Amino acid sequence: MGYAVIEDVEDRVGNRIIRRKILSTDDPQYPSGYRYALHYGYVDGRGTIIRYDNENQTVGRHERHTPDGIEEIEFPGMMALRDRFVEEVEHER
Repeated sequence: MGYAVIEDVEDRVGNRIIRRKILSTDDPQYPSGYRYALHYGYVDGRGTIIRYDNENQTVGRHERHTPDGIEEIEFPGMMALRDRFVEEVEHER
């Protein structure tokens, strides 16, 4: 099984971190063709503000994490989800 790095970026702004890691993969664990983690949170351990990722226990499940909890989401495509994440981060900042 192979993979290719599409994006691997980490930015720190004050006490917050923005991380976008996107891999294209042919691993059957990720039927969307992508393994990803889009994270916006605190560097001091206070937690997540927004995170999108593949849920590792359930094949094909995509999730959105916030301080209020975790919800399963429909996967709109990798670039559409990345753009949604970037817009949400900008709104939160």
